[in-house]
Amino acid sequence: MTTWTDTAPVTTTTPPATWPGLLATATDTCLDVLLEQAGQDWSRPAHGLDWTCRDTLDHLALGLTGYAGLLIARPTDRYITLFASLDPQAPLPACLEGLRIAASLLGSTVRDTPSDVRAWHLWGHSDAAGFAAMGITELLLHTYDITRALDPDSPWAPDDALCAAVLTRLFPDAPEAPSGHGPFDVLLWCTGRAALPGLPRRTAWQWDGRVR
Repeated sequence: MTTWTDTAPVTTTTPPATWPGLLATATDTCLDVLLEQAGQDWSRPAHGLDWTCRDTLDHLALGLTGYAGLLIARPTDRYITLFASLDPQAPLPACLEGLRIAASLLGSTVRDTPSDVRAWHLWGHSDAAGFAAMGITELLLHTYDITRALDPDSPWAPDDALCAAVLTRLFPDAPEAPSGHGPFDVLLWCTGRAALPGLPRRTAWQWDGRVR
């Protein structure tokens, strides 16, 4: 796994206090660009997904709230019974406000969860830092999926530091970034969204949330 020397170092032992700040940065970055697209047709399919862009927002709200719930309930063998959703009749800016609320709930829960707590996830029982990384990954990837659908001529990419952080925490077998490619390109490859030189696009993938 590559270490990107031009970004703040993030390792599997990064203090848990770092992760709420990373999540807040990812939330601001993603919601800013999504708000710019609020006037577009969100009923079109998100890039590479079976969901519409609007449905993808609902999936994000469910995921972020669900990660907070898992850290609070701390089940050992199942998902939680609380399911969050956005008002399907609400205008897009209000839905994005709902998404910010979900991200804030996760950030606060991560901040308040002791580092020795573990909770169930299908892709590896994880700690607070792991669930923060999952939330960041969801935000980055689905913002990419939505913006690629709504504005394909203006590709969006997040900061390298956010991508490097989640690659280090959730994708321990991620390849080194080929020449001319950065952490976001590697994250897109890891999650089946793009090819890399010498590495075809993946048809199946998952992260590894286990604490290492």
